[in-house]
Amino acid sequence: MSDIGILVVDDEERMRKLVKDFLKVKGYTILEAEDGEKALEVYEENKNKIKLVLLDVMMPKLDGWSVLRQIRQNNTKIPIIMLTARAEEQDELFGFELGVDEYISKPFSPKILVARVEAILKRVYGNKEEELKNHSGIVIDEAGRTVNVDGKLIELSLREYELLKYLVDNENIALSRDKILNNVWNYDYYGDSRTIDSHIKKIRHKLGKKGKYIKTMRGVGYKFETK
Repeated sequence: MSDIGILVVDDEERMRKLVKDFLKVKGYTILEAEDGEKALEVYEENKNKIKLVLLDVMMPKLDGWSVLRQIRQNNTKIPIIMLTARAEEQDELFGFELGVDEYISKPFSPKILVARVEAILKRVYGNKEEELKNHSGIVIDEAGRTVNVDGKLIELSLREYELLKYLVDNENIALSRDKILNNVWNYDYYGDSRTIDSHIKKIRHKLGKKGKYIKTMRGVGYKFETK
């Protein structure tokens, strides 16, 4: 897996070394940055190699939120995991709004971090041979992880793509918010389920007229239905 680069951004050298040591064992190429400005510099120089970013929130020069914003301006698909000592619900909601794919709170188990990294890399870059799936003009290419609406490619973040795909895969089934969180976020999420509503709103907007296929089930959650 040496062709997969992971950018580790943290102002604590001890933390960077800990993460680096555990990920290098798995064969990943690790790039490091000790502050936000350096992170953007390293990312720009190696963006064809970097496939995932582990990003601390509280850093000198530029904080993690600022780095996240700038990366997301040009790349909506690269998975970004935030490393944070702050566990405030509003902070997590804010991060998801900006395009965070997952949170790992400090202190954390290095083995769990590696498992999370490998799971998200597999979801994003794993080889798939599924055929194109057309749902009344919404075409999902699972191999390329792209979505076209009436022949036009639309830009979705990783989480938006996975949420839409989960709804589509369960067409005509009413899905509770808790079930969506547990399946799309891929682990038990104890934060505010309003993060789903925020993601659904963005997806509907990007789907245009096709956004009507995502039905709100009052008191339950959501359902994808084309009829």
